[in-house]
Amino acid sequence: MRQHMTRFGWAVLLVLGLVACNKKTPEPTQPSAAPVTAVDTFTVLATTDLKDAQPLEKMVEDSTGVKLRFKFGGTMESTEAVQTGKANVDAAWFANAKYLLSDPQGQARVKLQEKIMLSPVVVGVSESQAKLLGWDKPEVAGKVTWNAIAKAAQSGQLKYALSNPATSNQGFMALMGVVASAAQKSEALTAADVDRAAISGFIKGYKLVGDNSTYLTEKFIEQQNTRVNAFINYESWLLSLNQSGKLKEPLTLIYPFEGVATADYPLMLLNDAKREQYLKVVAYLKGDTAQTWLAKTTLRRPVNGEVAKAQAGLFPQNSMLVELPFSTDRTLADGLINAYLNEFRTPIASTFVLDVSGSMNQNGRRQQLVEALQYIAGDDASLTGRIARLTSREKVWMLPFSEQVYAPVFFQLPGVPKADAARKGLAVQADTEGKQKVLGQVRDYVDSLQMNGGTALYDAILQALVNMNEERQKNPGYQYSVVAFTDGEVNKGRDMAQFKAAYAALPEDVRAIPVFMVLFGEANEVALKDLVATTGGRTFDARKASLYSVFKDIRAYQ
Repeated sequence: MRQHMTRFGWAVLLVLGLVACNKKTPEPTQPSAAPVTAVDTFTVLATTDLKDAQPLEKMVEDSTGVKLRFKFGGTMESTEAVQTGKANVDAAWFANAKYLLSDPQGQARVKLQEKIMLSPVVVGVSESQAKLLGWDKPEVAGKVTWNAIAKAAQSGQLKYALSNPATSNQGFMALMGVVASAAQKSEALTAADVDRAAISGFIKGYKLVGDNSTYLTEKFIEQQNTRVNAFINYESWLLSLNQSGKLKEPLTLIYPFEGVATADYPLMLLNDAKREQYLKVVAYLKGDTAQTWLAKTTLRRPVNGEVAKAQAGLFPQNSMLVELPFSTDRTLADGLINAYLNEFRTPIASTFVLDVSGSMNQNGRRQQLVEALQYIAGDDASLTGRIARLTSREKVWMLPFSEQVYAPVFFQLPGVPKADAARKGLAVQADTEGKQKVLGQVRDYVDSLQMNGGTALYDAILQALVNMNEERQKNPGYQYSVVAFTDGEVNKGRDMAQFKAAYAALPEDVRAIPVFMVLFGEANEVALKDLVATTGGRTFDARKASLYSVFKDIRAYQ
């Protein structure tokens, strides 16, 4: 598969809404209605990994007079918003965009696109572990294959952090690297080429999951060389992490021998009425000043050839950057994601801690909670809905509380039938009758919830963690988490100080279980963020977004 190249090769990459493309989009034959935006402002929907580029707002405005303004969103929902025409912005800026342009609907949304900068997906390994693996010397590191990476993961030598492959470009492309290596094919892959055993082995090293590189970085810094010793992410992110001084030891960057998948960050025009502003913004972003700033500040590689030569010293020079040849076959992409969620990844075991206090009867809050929980147990065919729903092998406890903590109600979804798990290649499998039955039971249960009484949140979370620990002692082969939800102040049971004291007395394994906290209604934001700072995990704000959309986000962290 190895090809000798003196510059980047550009491949057609497919991933969940975010895959690379190197061509300008042709004008659509059926133009869509332009979104409504302010006349004097050029609005851009950007994925959250581009927050480090926000200073460009002032730089662009000062230089061109165009009032550039970013709106940031997650990978899944941003792609879906553009594809469905609900983004209401003038342009979009993602890591990759091929999926968006893979059907007539997406093509009708995007009028033009220009790649702005480059960053390959690579493997960062703690220096000490790289030495143990024999990957520390440049002449050896440049020959490490995806197959070798997968074998190190399977053997327990490589324990890595990675964004959820079902919701992120870098996670998906890591899986595709393993697939391409195992298939030993230089041409485009098909679903039938997939070596399921290779994926299964690679996933054994997947120890730290999340959908946000900032969150993963915080956890990686805490757990480096204990729970994890590697981080798979964009080159720019790992180079910045090495420069931060926050790591226990630097990362050795491995550029897999067969090739890498490169994000080319296309800026895409959605509102044709703003074409003039778009062209001015693109010209500035590809000019010397912006390209130099992006290279030095964000450590993404310039697309401007002259700037690339001038700033070459910022980037490793000892690795040949070859682009992996990936297929545009939707069956391959969908099948890989489906198999990851339902078969290959460590199965999920989670407790949903549900506020059923009397205040939940106000302002339609009960109905929002019921709809959100029924949503993840439903059959939403949208891009985000397919990923958010409960998966095969998953264990779920519903733990309601008001002024007291009630008994948990347990549900377990059946696994994939052995005949399907043993098949060759990949294909999206329909739900079995058994899975449909359990999903229906979950929907019926949440519909029966009744709201009354006070709010003993801290008691409920503590009970959930104790229950999760007991379960993990019996079944360690699951990934455990707690999702807690409340709409008001804690007024019953333990207070925060008492909770912290009780939490500190729990075994270390229990304190490693993340708690994902949902802010809703009149919930005390300061108190809940303090709780999450104590327990790990993160907060999700459902006060300005629909509760079901927040539950979508949480699922990407489980």
